[in-house]
Amino acid sequence: MRAFLCAAGLCLLGFGPASAGEHDGLRALVTANDTKGWEAVGRLDIGETGFCTGALIAPDLVLTAAHCLFDPDSFERIADSEVTFLAGFRNGRATAYRNAKSSAIHPDYIYDGPHGSEHVASDIALIALDQPIRNGSVHPFKVGSRPRKGASVQVVSYAHDRATRPSLEEACDILGRPAGTLVMSCDVDFGSSGAPVFLVEDGEPQIVSVISAKAEVRSRRVSLGTSLARILPELRAALDAAAPTVATASGPMVNRPVDNTAPGRTGAKFVRP
Repeated sequence: MRAFLCAAGLCLLGFGPASAGEHDGLRALVTANDTKGWEAVGRLDIGETGFCTGALIAPDLVLTAAHCLFDPDSFERIADSEVTFLAGFRNGRATAYRNAKSSAIHPDYIYDGPHGSEHVASDIALIALDQPIRNGSVHPFKVGSRPRKGASVQVVSYAHDRATRPSLEEACDILGRPAGTLVMSCDVDFGSSGAPVFLVEDGEPQIVSVISAKAEVRSRRVSLGTSLARILPELRAALDAAAPTVATASGPMVNRPVDNTAPGRTGAKFVRP
């Protein structure tokens, strides 16, 4: 069943399967030369088989989407011990592997299930790594200001059909900026949750949003992102105060296989409609 939802002032329709040619704007980053400059984007492995996308904004801080850190069946936070960041992951190898030490979601975020979209504006999380990544080829990204409507942005992401290497979309547009969110023409899919959205200024990419949801507006497929400008300082403060999230008796993510081939099975997949 397709669910109709209203969020950020827009009525959104959940997507069906991707149509032929939908990924024509994506370029696979296959070689070391392809990924040069993007090594601070990585796959965020969650549980045994779930994943999202994340990006370093400091040697020990990963920015991603808050809904990645919730189990959709129990609505419980996933234990930090179940989260690993694979910087520059490509063809089965990563430039650096680090485990999560602690994590924090935005104070206003409420997880409303795998098909909820009421909280896109606060769907953001920070993960503190157990050790900083200090590698000459991995350079954390700066965080930029909210882009204007019509601006061209880029997205680097993993997805269910490209889980072993990232892809770059070099040109998609900001279509609107309702209620603390960004509506974009960027091509995203399951696994792209938390992917960084870049605005390139003077040749330097800066993160201006993270991918939260995909949607359909007036028969056009779009993506939704969280605007970082006002909420990132609050999130940093929340992380400073956070204790490691541990497994509970009702939290089923520990040692639990997750079917990531079915949309909506895990918060670690891109399941926001």
